[in-house]
Amino acid sequence: MTQLDARPRAGDAVRGTAPADGGVRGKGLGGNSVGLMGSAVIGISTVAPVYCLTSTLGSTAGEVGVQMPAVFLAGFLPMLLVAFAYRELNKVMPDCGTSFTWTVKAFGPRIGWMCGWGLVIATIIVLSNLAGVATSYFWLLAGEITGSDSIASLDDSKPVHILTCLLLIAAATAISYRGMTTTKGLQYALVGLQLVVLALFVAMAVRKGTSGDFATSADFSWSWLNPFAVKSFAAFTAGLSLSIFMFWGWDTCLTANEETTGSEKTPGRAALIAMVVLVGSYLATAVAAQMAVGSGTTGPGLADPDSSDNVFAALAGPVMGPGLGILLFVAVLASAAASLQTTFIPVARTVLAMSTYEALPASYARVHPRFRTPGKATVTAGVATGVFYTVMTLVSEHVLVDTIYALGLMICFYYALTAFACAWYFRAELTRSARDLVFKGLFPAAGGILLTAVFSKTLYDMWDPAYGSGSSVLGVGSVFVIGVGLLLLGVVLMLVMQRRSPSFFRGDVLTKETPALVVED
Repeated sequence: MTQLDARPRAGDAVRGTAPADGGVRGKGLGGNSVGLMGSAVIGISTVAPVYCLTSTLGSTAGEVGVQMPAVFLAGFLPMLLVAFAYRELNKVMPDCGTSFTWTVKAFGPRIGWMCGWGLVIATIIVLSNLAGVATSYFWLLAGEITGSDSIASLDDSKPVHILTCLLLIAAATAISYRGMTTTKGLQYALVGLQLVVLALFVAMAVRKGTSGDFATSADFSWSWLNPFAVKSFAAFTAGLSLSIFMFWGWDTCLTANEETTGSEKTPGRAALIAMVVLVGSYLATAVAAQMAVGSGTTGPGLADPDSSDNVFAALAGPVMGPGLGILLFVAVLASAAASLQTTFIPVARTVLAMSTYEALPASYARVHPRFRTPGKATVTAGVATGVFYTVMTLVSEHVLVDTIYALGLMICFYYALTAFACAWYFRAELTRSARDLVFKGLFPAAGGILLTAVFSKTLYDMWDPAYGSGSSVLGVGSVFVIGVGLLLLGVVLMLVMQRRSPSFFRGDVLTKETPALVVED
């Protein structure tokens, strides 16, 4: 079997033998391309910490006030618990299909297929949003550098905005197409830039807060870390949903497991490193920003409705000064651009795995003979992102906004399924030791339960037209229609594939006993 004919026969999938060296089976991807640090950097980049902070600090402060740091910690908890599930599953099944492959082995082909669909559609939505943000900051930064308002206003031109967005998507697709080595080198620079600028902002914001430069400055209080001080449960769940979104993407470390040195252990460790860096960055920034300007609804407070959707654009000059403030614009652009590029990794490799196991058309299982990447899957993801963003932008800005709001539903959906898959897959091992009980059973199950609760509450809130842009369809909130509609679209596509590839859905291709597939040169 060659690299360009990567899809095995169903019988081969079940009876496949382990590699002679006892290593992990692959699908033709470039192995040993990324180490521990590179994998962690890719995970951090996919999350896009600076972009997440500028877009959610204000919204979260508006929901929970000064308890924002506490809500960030609360959002970190289910993500950490799910990360343990990913780590344990990856140890025994280091497969680039991650959530799809693991849930198929735990719960069967249909639940597994829908889990894979949840990851794919969530990633397409995020890619579209990231491309739009990167485009806006590109023109905003160009205007700042040139001092020209007319250049900055080019982003308001829909044709210019769409064309720029498509060019950025094409560039990100090309970089991802060339493989993990190219991806890794670029990400070191972009992630390093983000974290350095963020550290500079935190230091200067704390100094502004302690000197009382703003009328809204606040003294630090340990009560900011108390989640029970949030004014209402509804406010807490709304803030928690935003917080969970801020941590999404760390599992890219696991999706690249077949290309990582020490694929059984390194990706799980990298994911935990990424999570620690992220929660530390978020807490430090939240505390520093509140100390500097407070969390009030009047300027320059974080919850000021005039700036809450883009906090760093409003605080760059006041906190860092006109000279250094431009670095914050650069960091947001770098954050969105870096994440745009690395976010292709999970969707392309999930599609590769689904095709290899006959859950999608065979052509998506092919890898590039030189770059050892899922070429067609990567290009298809890029085209889908460009088409999706263009259509949504031309149809309605409100629809585009509501699609982004529906993202949280997809994230909770496939993360929760993966967490439950871990507890169920290892159910026979939970009584062997205290470690197995905690890390393979209790932690994953708790993470799944928490995310299911957020999923259910979000689904309930989405019914109200006031959720999101405020638009509705026959009296039902547009966010609900989009979120549930996208999941139902997955059901329809699954039924189509069931007719085209009955062997996968009969359970003939991928079972709990099936070893990961190998592609030989």
